[in-house]
Amino acid sequence: MVKTESSPQTGVLVVTHADYGKALLDAAWFIMGKQPSVASIGVDATSEVEATVAAIRQRLKELDTGGGVLILTDMFGGTPTNLSLSLLSTGTLEVITGVNLPMLLKVLQNRDKRPQELATLAKNAGMQGIVVAGEVLRKKIAAS
Repeated sequence: MVKTESSPQTGVLVVTHADYGKALLDAAWFIMGKQPSVASIGVDATSEVEATVAAIRQRLKELDTGGGVLILTDMFGGTPTNLSLSLLSTGTLEVITGVNLPMLLKVLQNRDKRPQELATLAKNAGMQGIVVAGEVLRKKIAAS
């Protein structure tokens, strides 16, 4: 399926521990402006598993306008990821872990892609966004 300008965008759901996902979205929206079909869900110890899964499922329905949904979670093996993975077979959906701001920005800039393709872009952007700044600076100084 080739997406056109009238094709629906991929929805984005950030599912993380506590309010980390909301803070990431706030930062992304500060940079890019608020976007439709994007939301976050915080998972904490006070929430019952069934209620959290139901909340994720409901958000997926709201965010999927026909292009599927990409779920970004904070860490592989954590509760937000495990709960999200339990819904992987319920629609056009992909889950990617290790969410960071460069990854989220790349996702928001490329929502015309299908969730699986978007996840690959997100993975690459997330890894490229991890830099040991001192190493870069030392290499730059050594080269001059």
